[in-house]
Amino acid sequence: MNGSSENPPWPAALRALARPDIARLAPYRHAPWEPGYERLHANENPWRNPADTSIAGLNRYPEPHPLVLESRLAQLYGVPAACLIAGRGSDEAIDLLLRVFCRAGQDAIVHCPPTFGMYAVAAAVQGAALVEVPLQREHGYALDVAGVIAAATATEGPQVKLVFLCAPNNPTGNDLPLTDLEAVLRALAGHALVVVDEAYVEFSGRDSLAGRWAEFPNLVVLRTLSKAYALAGVRCGVALGHPELIELLRRVIPPYAIPEPCIEAVLAALAPASFAATTRRCTELLSERPQLAAALAASPYIRRVWPSAANFLLVDCTDAGAVMARARAANLLLRDFSTNSRTPNAVRISLGTRAQHAHLLAALDCPALPEMP
Repeated sequence: MNGSSENPPWPAALRALARPDIARLAPYRHAPWEPGYERLHANENPWRNPADTSIAGLNRYPEPHPLVLESRLAQLYGVPAACLIAGRGSDEAIDLLLRVFCRAGQDAIVHCPPTFGMYAVAAAVQGAALVEVPLQREHGYALDVAGVIAAATATEGPQVKLVFLCAPNNPTGNDLPLTDLEAVLRALAGHALVVVDEAYVEFSGRDSLAGRWAEFPNLVVLRTLSKAYALAGVRCGVALGHPELIELLRRVIPPYAIPEPCIEAVLAALAPASFAATTRRCTELLSERPQLAAALAASPYIRRVWPSAANFLLVDCTDAGAVMARARAANLLLRDFSTNSRTPNAVRISLGTRAQHAHLLAALDCPALPEMP
């Protein structure tokens, strides 16, 4: 597609971007979901397992597409429920997008390394080509806006269907300016979907793009409960976008994708008291970020601490191996990115508790953090 007047207007062009076989696919017809009736239609066991402490009962299948959960998540993210699909973490949303829009051996995605590795893995699984437009390390890992647009609109090679932009970016920690994201979205209308992965946006201080789906029908926003909401073990994430896009994704997601304990855990975690406590803890983490960064910068083992808009810090080391070894000796695990040519000698450090930070700083011969007021 080239966005000319000969092409269908957005959002009709969303369907034209999808794989034709997916656009024609009739979704799987699951057993009716009518909780008011006694269930003799789904080949379930009529008795609970003795270890079952769930509310709904694990002997029963969960809601095929969890409407109550998605309604609550839509409220959380400020979009209509028709603009959201929940899955097993953001990873499932990435996989769904590749399966719906990319034909093996014919289509491609753009990603901007160093970035989240699942974009490349999902592309390889689907047989889609991978086009790299690296972030500009010399400019603080800035987005190459012109390079992304040129790669996604190239007339030679596989057709680019998806552009993945991680904002804030993992593992570098920097956010991508809204002006850059908007420029890419406008330039690629009619050409490709722009997938903005906002897994860490709660730590960035900026508003999400989620509510701008009507302005940018080619926008997909990924959100997750794994980070700010302390639910990594639940594996619940969402894709947000135009209802036409969400309807396409619903054609391929398996029924019963979200287990009942996960649904119950999310709804409990988003209840007012739990939500308020989680918000307070996020604020505590953010207050620790500049203090930890300043202390790490004084370590003889750290050459540079990169600015972060996430719940982690990327640091360039004088000797990444020594930093990893000293952290392990203090019973702490860090993430080693030093062998990646785009993050040379770099290690990623997640924000933890104040006690964990104190142990790390001692291991790296850093000054102690100031006393809490």
